[in-house]
Formats: sequence, C-alpha cells, structure tokens
Amino acid sequence: MLAEKTAPKAGENTWLWLLKIASGLLIITILIIHYVVNHFVGEQVLLTYDDILRYYSNPIVPIMEGIFLVFVVVHALLGLRSILLDLHPTRAVLKAINGLFGLVGVVSIVYGLWLLIVVAWRGSAG
Repeated sequence: MLAEKTAPKAGENTWLWLLKIASGLLIITILIIHYVVNHFVGEQVLLTYDDILRYYSNPIVPIMEGIFLVFVVVHALLGLRSILLDLHPTRAVLKAINGLFGLVGVVSIVYGLWLLIVVAWRGSAG
C-alpha cells in the first residue's frame, strides 16, 4: 500500500520522480545549513548591501546559493508538472507543458546564476 502512494504517477518518468524526491531532500538540507549559518553563526544584525557583497565574496556562498537555486527551480517545476498530471492531459498538452516548464526552468536558472555571479564579482572586486 505504501508503494502505491510513493510510486511515480502515470506519465511521470521514474528518473524525474526520483529527482523530485532527491531535490526535496537537498532543499531541506541546504535550508537547514542556510538557517544555521545566517541566524546562529553570522552576525545578528540586519545586513546592508555592502555586508551582502562581502558575504558573497566567500566562494562557498555563491556555490551553495547556486545549488539551492537549481534544486528549488527543478523541484518546483517537477511538482507543478506532477499536479498537472493529475488532470490527465493529452500527450500534446503534456508535450507543451514539458516544453514550457523546460524553457521557464532554463531561463530562471540562467538568470539566477548570472545574478549570483554578478553579486559575487562585485563582492570580490570591492
């Protein structure tokens, strides 16, 4: 009975299902690390723009934030796709959904990574 509740839906690839599960676990892990670092280890004050630039000059921060960005976008889009699969779309509609979500995902990730690189570069240049 448990296997029926956790198995991929009809129209959902097993690898996409596993990626959705794994990305959810990684998001929780990164959120915990982010919370601990920012609220217990770091300064307990409101950060200014210069503070954020200094924070992002540490190479680990943009890497962690970039990984977080990728997994949040992937997890969110796979979750939305899974919800739409409950509506039993036709193959043509599913193909359009896959294309649209793929495009939205790529654009979101590229823009987010570009923004991270710009902020990290400004932090290391200043």
